[in-house]
Amino acid sequence: MCGITGIVNFNKQPASPVILKRMMDAIAHRGPDGEGVFIDGSVGLGHRRLAIIDLSASGHQPMVTSDNQYVITYNGEIYNFQELRAELESLGHRFHSKTDSEVVLNAYMAWGAECVNRFNGMFAFAIWDKTQQELFLARDRYGIKPLYYTFMGGTFLFGSEQKALLAHPDLRRNIDVEALLEYFTFQNIFTDKTLLQGIHLFPAGCWAKLALKKETNKLDPYRYWDFNFAEPKHPLHETEYANELDRLFSQAVNRQLVSDVDVGCYLSGGMDSGSITALAARQHPFMKTFTCGFDLRSASGLELGFDEREHAEYMSYLFKTEHYEMVLKSGDMERVLPKLAYHLEEPRVGQSYPNYYIAKLASKFVKVVLSGAGGDELFAGYPWRYYRAVANDDFDHYIDKYYKFWQRLIPNSALQGVFAPIWDQVKHVQTSDIFRGVFHEHAAKLTQPEDYVNHSLYFEAKTFLHGLLVVEDKLSMAHGLETRVPFLDNDLVDFAMQVPVRMKLKNVAEVVCLNENEPGPKSAKYFEKNQDGKILLRDVMQRYIPEKITSAEKKGFSAPDASWFKGESIDYVRRIVFDNHARIYDFMNPVAVRALVNEHLEGKQNRRLFIWSLLNFEEWLKNNGV
Repeated sequence: MCGITGIVNFNKQPASPVILKRMMDAIAHRGPDGEGVFIDGSVGLGHRRLAIIDLSASGHQPMVTSDNQYVITYNGEIYNFQELRAELESLGHRFHSKTDSEVVLNAYMAWGAECVNRFNGMFAFAIWDKTQQELFLARDRYGIKPLYYTFMGGTFLFGSEQKALLAHPDLRRNIDVEALLEYFTFQNIFTDKTLLQGIHLFPAGCWAKLALKKETNKLDPYRYWDFNFAEPKHPLHETEYANELDRLFSQAVNRQLVSDVDVGCYLSGGMDSGSITALAARQHPFMKTFTCGFDLRSASGLELGFDEREHAEYMSYLFKTEHYEMVLKSGDMERVLPKLAYHLEEPRVGQSYPNYYIAKLASKFVKVVLSGAGGDELFAGYPWRYYRAVANDDFDHYIDKYYKFWQRLIPNSALQGVFAPIWDQVKHVQTSDIFRGVFHEHAAKLTQPEDYVNHSLYFEAKTFLHGLLVVEDKLSMAHGLETRVPFLDNDLVDFAMQVPVRMKLKNVAEVVCLNENEPGPKSAKYFEKNQDGKILLRDVMQRYIPEKITSAEKKGFSAPDASWFKGESIDYVRRIVFDNHARIYDFMNPVAVRALVNEHLEGKQNRRLFIWSLLNFEEWLKNNGV
């Protein structure tokens, strides 16, 4: 796990070691254990190392093949690297280290771009072919590890974080107002844009080649993998599904325990992280676990259940872990926001400051931590979302309904008023088309309610999960901590996508018969209900954790900010939002913004995500000086 960066000068100018060093220093937090530079004329590769496997100097990067043709700068973990190494050795390849980095490099020598189809893990890497004068870039299936790039005149830059690119003295910081509109519609960016013009996020599940002899200002990623949720043509018996899930889940956790440093687990109190901890603790006695709780003395409503320390402590007792906790209070968000915005680089999905704190805690004791991310998206953990769009006339009807639901921050009707200062620059942007575009490569036929559920699972894996993964990477690596996600093991994902919807959700047939426009408790029974979802996963995980955990209501990892924004943090919110000189008002209409915020402060609407996004955007503007 590391930080990577690089320069390609199409104008034949030599790559500057001074600039490359500056780019590496900008992401030094990702790799405190070492650094390295490789320069070949107009091409430069940089690396910051976080040593996890083979801690010796043999793992130094950039790494060069024995024939000096290929050079790699690599960030990630390939969990099946030992099997691949054995296969490569049978083909005549020789190794000088015990790292997975060298396996990736030799795999590219042996199989070219097809090597990525053999990797089970998380990665973002670049390989320079000196003979062909060609740069190869790749990112893992799910987007666990980020990779950013930009074209700047005759120069191509890439890096694990935007900071690396921005360290180049010639790169200008200009806000991408189209991406801003996209973010404040979905609280996420579905395209490859970022909030800075010209800087792009390399798409997950893709690779690309860049030839030095072909000067260009465009990258054409090739998609080598995509999610494909579909009903099986020949379903298995329920017992077979349960036993196979048990086998694959155990295999995934065991695979991801490979490490030459201490490994810990996040233990939220929920089923997913609890199940991972249960299995990991079997392999590593006295496994270290970490929980973040919340002071709920000023919380109200549903947020009174946001603190799951009691369940986490109970599971720590059962699995005999070495357990550490921290408790967040209302003022902790304000305290951490400048550092958070710096490391997060731009607002993304969710209220992420608890993630920053829990990663900071874990990093004091371990260098690797296992996370339960991905379980909800694979096994349908958000039924109240899918049920809103399970009964439709056709695909267009589905898009209309689901698009309205995913306007998480500002509804379409309010966009023009909020963005009045820049409306002429963004009025051509159709956020509904952006939403529809997510399904461009998912051509499943929609003939039954289960197909629409699978469509929704595809959408959330491509967008919501991807956003969570980007956030998790930034905020863990801010502390030199590697986060692994066992649910995103290739074999487990391939299996989960083919599990019938009836084994994930139990009320699809009833929802089809429901008039969702009917007011009152009938619709609320389905659209606000949390106990449904992840049926198969709940059944199997009862083999490892108590039933009261597997049957508990779904709770996200979130602070009680809806209450805090109206109470203990209200002065902080007002100090930013009601300041006429706030930077956000270079782009937004203060009257329209405050009208939405006041709806929250007066208890009329829960706009905690919108308020969080305003605060985060204000801090981002200060950091970037745009």
